[in-house]
Amino acid sequence: MSNKKTYFVYILLCADGSYYTGMTSNIEKRLAEHQSKKDPSSYTARRLPVSLEFFCEFSDPYVAMNTERQIKKWSKQKKVALIENRFEDLPNLAKKNF
Repeated sequence: MSNKKTYFVYILLCADGSYYTGMTSNIEKRLAEHQSKKDPSSYTARRLPVSLEFFCEFSDPYVAMNTERQIKKWSKQKKVALIENRFEDLPNLAKKNF
């Protein structure tokens, strides 16, 4: 039996159509916290209900943290491509226009 901890990076779709990206070691508990307004001043508390649209698992917390930071900087279109498993579209959906 493995004692390795698993970390999740996840994307929630909020009621207003925006996306929230986060990281946790317990995705079920974290989703319940979002839904119950555990932090009334949080981004998701003002945009309920939320639905889990995407998650990926990591064994290294630093890789998970860096992935979360990276996704948070992405455009909405790029997040949608990730959620829809359109990985080939990701490189062409950079936030900056050149």
